[in-house]
Amino acid sequence: MPRNTLTIRSADIRAVSVPLRRPVVSKVGRFEQWTVILIDLQTEEGPVGHSYLEPYLKHSARYLIPAILDLVEAFKGKAMGPVDVFEAARRSLSLVGLEGLSLIAIAGIDMALWDALAKAADMPLAVYLGGSLGSVPAYNSNGLWLTPVDRLGQEAAALVAEGGFTGLKLRLGREQIGDDRVAIRAVRDAVGEHVKLMVDFNQGLALGDALHRCHGLDDQGLYWFEEPIAYDHLEGYARLTRELKTPVQLGENFYGPRSLYQALQAGAGDLVMPDLGRIGGVTGWLRAAAIAGSAGIPMSTHLYPETSAHLMRVTETAHWLEWQDWADPIIAEPFALKDGHLIVPNRPGNGLAWNEQAVKRYRYDI
Repeated sequence: MPRNTLTIRSADIRAVSVPLRRPVVSKVGRFEQWTVILIDLQTEEGPVGHSYLEPYLKHSARYLIPAILDLVEAFKGKAMGPVDVFEAARRSLSLVGLEGLSLIAIAGIDMALWDALAKAADMPLAVYLGGSLGSVPAYNSNGLWLTPVDRLGQEAAALVAEGGFTGLKLRLGREQIGDDRVAIRAVRDAVGEHVKLMVDFNQGLALGDALHRCHGLDDQGLYWFEEPIAYDHLEGYARLTRELKTPVQLGENFYGPRSLYQALQAGAGDLVMPDLGRIGGVTGWLRAAAIAGSAGIPMSTHLYPETSAHLMRVTETAHWLEWQDWADPIIAEPFALKDGHLIVPNRPGNGLAWNEQAVKRYRYDI
């Protein structure tokens, strides 16, 4: 029978800074490199669990890696399941707060332990969780940043061609609303009206500006408005959700399943898209998915396309997977794309392994 516990022995954690093919240019900053923290969780029984974290800021590794190592040391030598570790870790960190880096550290361990358990059972994670192998509809989020509008059309066409995508992420929030309209038109002219445009403001607007901007773009046939305002302004999101025809998307900054529940209770959004690093890894996602499923709210992903693809196969209201290739340079076998879908591979665990030559090239000391 498959195991439901493993005994944690140690963890090897490395930080890498990977160059991006297209720089990230948004309201939250400009990034030429992408920071990834690699976690290899060793167990006494043999399976090694792999996961990674994407903490945005290079220097955040200085704080996250010691926190992860401290948690691993606390659980060393104990036979535990991921839910046991998730709950024990949250209790141990309750006095310093359960949001921010605390929950991200827990999520990294959680994802690695689920990977190790699925490997011990010799099953892909989606199958271990009761689902099946298959594909997940994805949109391409690899570009269309706040870059010169005259480049957007060519870039949009290239993004569609990368995997036969029928959905693209476009960032908005330029100086004037007319500039955003021009950006939308440039993309539409290049890829056609059939391609869905998910637009993201990256929390770049105050509520008053968001009301003006989103109402002014509500006739553009956009697929959703994502994070127009600060992620924790639930009253503002509730107002936008009530007033707009275009669905409002939020959730990449939900810290734990209860944050998702609070947002839904407040009517703050039509759609949710938790981030595995913030929602609490696999355990946090499964709990959040139960809440979204009960409420009938479509649930998409943010970052972490590999592990997220497995989870979408067992999520009741699974909607869209956000696809980026930002971690691909350090992944030994990146997942395949076909006809706008990411294919969950038939490999034990989450399917992640590292390209060690690339890891050596991009590794940095904290």
